[in-house]
Amino acid sequence: MTDFSIGNEQDRWNHHPGEVQLNPLFNWPIRPAAVWRWYSGAWLALTALTVCFAVAILIYVWFLPPLEQMRTFEPGWVLRIWLINLIPQTVIAGGLHWWLYIRRGQGMRRKFDRRDLSHGNGMFTFNDQVLDNIWWTLGSAMTVATAYQCLIYWAMANGWAPVVTFGERPVWCVVWMAFIPMWSGLHFYWTHRLAHHPKLYKRVHAVHHRNVNIGPWSGISNHWFENLLYFSTYFIHLIVPSHPLHLLFHCYFQQLSPVFSHSGFERVMKGEAEVARAGDFFHQLHHRYFECNYGTSEIPFDKWFGTFHDGSEGDTTRTRARKTQMYT
Repeated sequence: MTDFSIGNEQDRWNHHPGEVQLNPLFNWPIRPAAVWRWYSGAWLALTALTVCFAVAILIYVWFLPPLEQMRTFEPGWVLRIWLINLIPQTVIAGGLHWWLYIRRGQGMRRKFDRRDLSHGNGMFTFNDQVLDNIWWTLGSAMTVATAYQCLIYWAMANGWAPVVTFGERPVWCVVWMAFIPMWSGLHFYWTHRLAHHPKLYKRVHAVHHRNVNIGPWSGISNHWFENLLYFSTYFIHLIVPSHPLHLLFHCYFQQLSPVFSHSGFERVMKGEAEVARAGDFFHQLHHRYFECNYGTSEIPFDKWFGTFHDGSEGDTTRTRARKTQMYT
């Protein structure tokens, strides 16, 4: 077995994309050109963000039940909400897994970790990493996400949560849509830090961190209790005036974007062409070194609180020293 603890940081990876970049919006002085490149790269290209938005639009137009139908809990519309969670999750995670790990459509190109996903490993449910991840994703995550989503739509339908329309407040609706990923990142940082508390980590978060080498099904492969925390980000819509599409986009961003960020590959490729942005080296470092990069690159909480790993050898040394101090 390759010893990944030796050599410099570049040598430990099959693909090392260089120093991790954070959202330039929080740099001072602000550089408008850099901010434009960051957001145009996220919203004007094929990325996890735009895939989530496109799926939300499609599902809203064709499959989401009208709010009037959701005033009382009925099996029909609850089942439909579960299916519009389950089917896109299965198609996108399963499709990406097939291309990258079964079909091996791009080989090892742009794959961060040299290792393959784990099979015959008793650490995982069913002794298999992929089956373990599918079980926790479709069983745990989809159940909690659906329950929360149904509760919020029911509250909206009954006037207990503020609802707006694009016709009434178009500017607000567009602004809030753009800020949902930022809210998601803020919420994720703090719930993730909580999950790394030693007691919660051992009993709960360790289920997710079985995945040192991650794949598309690893994204929301979480313990039940962790999913109760992770998906509580949706409850912002009980306070902030939202359209049903806002919640739907938020749901897919929370559920589908981890499929891409945990894919293990920086880009999805077809031949020599780069088709889409996929894996997130920022979070890949978290799975390798654990006690760093708890949040996302969207809001630099890790930089502000001293837990940022930029992919350099120096930050690896500092992260290991910090981890040693935490557990001694």
